[in-house]
Amino acid sequence: MVGSAVHTMVRIPGGSFLMGSDRHYPEERPAHRVEVGPFWIDRYAVTNADFSGFVAATRYVTLAERPLDLALYPGAKPELAVPGALVFHMTDGPVDTHEVSNWWNYVPGACWHAPEGPGSSIAGRERHPVVHVALEDAEAYAAWAGKSLPTEAEWEFAARGGLDGAEFAWGDELTPAGRHMANTWQGPFPWRNFATDGFAGSAPVGAYDPNGYGVFDMIGNVWEWTTDWYAPRHPDEIANPCCAPQHPRGAPIETSYDPRTPRIRIPRKVVKGGSFLCAPSYCRRYRPPARQPQMIDSAMSHLGFRCIRRQE
Repeated sequence: MVGSAVHTMVRIPGGSFLMGSDRHYPEERPAHRVEVGPFWIDRYAVTNADFSGFVAATRYVTLAERPLDLALYPGAKPELAVPGALVFHMTDGPVDTHEVSNWWNYVPGACWHAPEGPGSSIAGRERHPVVHVALEDAEAYAAWAGKSLPTEAEWEFAARGGLDGAEFAWGDELTPAGRHMANTWQGPFPWRNFATDGFAGSAPVGAYDPNGYGVFDMIGNVWEWTTDWYAPRHPDEIANPCCAPQHPRGAPIETSYDPRTPRIRIPRKVVKGGSFLCAPSYCRRYRPPARQPQMIDSAMSHLGFRCIRRQE
């Protein structure tokens, strides 16, 4: 385990805020008042350099680097029972955006240090967020660093930067005065990205202005793990969510499964913030209240994390 210098984290004062939104996707509803205690949060998402240090110190092997257990994936092809991860590929033209397999491919050998698969590397991307980290990988890093993963409420409170009820982490306009405030997709998804924000994939952490709390990249770039089990709506009220009982890892609530794939019984956690793949034409989840379910064994090329430390 290592300590983290205070300057690499930002103190979040805690308080009451309006969590969720009644104006966008159904899973963000209802907007409801929540109270969180004070905590510290990483100023940046965990980077490739950070994760390299963890692996060098512990010899940790991520989930994407281990063979698949086909018993967990009914109907999966045996040739896919090899280490790998899901990698985004831009399509040649317009496709059905209801079918994510049009742009996600399972790539054997893809992992955090080979993000696009064999032959790729993180050389030159040391300050980019680490990706292809499953929940247990993020938890292992956090424990080593003497930190934790945030709850959904803690994450959203920090992302809002003190702007309670604002549409975005920086205000109510997506691109104020034409300026891009986060790394998202510009153009028709998933076949043309004009990259007018300067990045067609992930960006180095800190490439955009921080929010009101001094935290960078809470919106766009990569999705980030939280500790909350996913349910398709918020409860009407949450009190002291950092202290609320969590469902045991081995017995998650039934709604944490995906009803669209009933044979695959992999529980799901909430991820937040959107990513460089979020576009107005497809996924408007580049907002603090936006949320998405993610299977806990997922290793994907737009999924990372950051850590917190609660005040004693």
